[in-house]
Amino acid sequence: MAQKPELNIGTTAVLETQPSPKAVGKSKGGFTIGLPCESSKTEKRIALTPDSVSVLVRNGIQVLVEKGAGIPANFEDEAYAKAGAEISFSKEQVYGCEIVIKVDPPSVDEIAFMQPETALLSALQFSKQSKEYFKALVDKRITAIAYEHMEDTAGNLSIIRAMSEIAGSSAVLLASEYLAKEKGMLLGGIAGVPPTSVVILGAGTVAEFAARAALGLGADIKIFDLYLYRLQRLRYALGQHIFTSIIDSQNLGKALADADVVIGAIRSEKGMTPLVVTEDMVEKMKKGSVIVDVAIDQGGCVETSSLTTHQVPVFTKHGVTHYAVPNIASRVGHTASCSLSNIFTPLLMQVQNLGGMDEMILSNHWFLKGVYAFKGNVTHQNIAKKFNLRHRDLRLLLAARI
Repeated sequence: MAQKPELNIGTTAVLETQPSPKAVGKSKGGFTIGLPCESSKTEKRIALTPDSVSVLVRNGIQVLVEKGAGIPANFEDEAYAKAGAEISFSKEQVYGCEIVIKVDPPSVDEIAFMQPETALLSALQFSKQSKEYFKALVDKRITAIAYEHMEDTAGNLSIIRAMSEIAGSSAVLLASEYLAKEKGMLLGGIAGVPPTSVVILGAGTVAEFAARAALGLGADIKIFDLYLYRLQRLRYALGQHIFTSIIDSQNLGKALADADVVIGAIRSEKGMTPLVVTEDMVEKMKKGSVIVDVAIDQGGCVETSSLTTHQVPVFTKHGVTHYAVPNIASRVGHTASCSLSNIFTPLLMQVQNLGGMDEMILSNHWFLKGVYAFKGNVTHQNIAKKFNLRHRDLRLLLAARI
């Protein structure tokens, strides 16, 4: 077995502009990872922190970071250079790595920089993509993996859960900020003052961490969901006797009318989120109350919600403040990046140990659900059907290689 080359972690990374950037070839004993800048101004996360890069480099993996890629998450280029990464001024060079990891999906122009038969780890955001996007991946024979659909060995969507934890906690903190601004109220409760009322719609991970944060502040919470088993599971997870109810117009309408804060945390497993709060219900809410519709990523669960941005995050309708920014986790880019890095680092180490991304997919069937393009084939049936592209079953493609 060939020994891994010794790496000098303390070596300063190359910071000079490359006069003629080339595609990065395979590193000896490992592979190359590219971390490009995010093109969206609202995306402040990066997939790997300097600490994680240091671990990967020590294990023979070469990491290229586009200059400034970590700055939105408060990670300086110097920190990546000290960790052993190469800081590149060339987008083409970074996208020329064997594995490209990006939080938002790359554009068609960015895919053009990638080398044939390389791997892409990013979000899919299926509803926002075009046929041209998937054809670009197929033409380059890219192996594309949607990290939000990627399961771990226990069958959990680990990245979705991690970002949902952040979103749930952030939702309560955001509500607290706007409640203080609009009504001069402290979210929670203190001695002699009745606690604020928080209604949480949904009983998944976002709801769990929103409930934990609200309970920690001393708020009175009520949780509603479409399914009883989810409410039972959440009540067990919280370890407290709290108000829970199946969504119906009578109980929900009364709770909303008394609420100071409403957290919309219903997530649909398929398609758009169901609307459970009508405009008529919002009209009957107290003036100055706050709605944080975390489900806006899937269309929202409040009829009066409409997309807002991190730059202009709220609007008022019927006297109620609405916060409906998609991707709340990006608001705390540093924390979210650390969480992503905790998931990606061991995964990449496993890819290294197995000898590449193809072997990772072949050896771990729990990893298959995240793969939507594989070496010139669309392997996601819904994508192929929507854009009239040829679909190939990934399991059959893998079986042909065995």
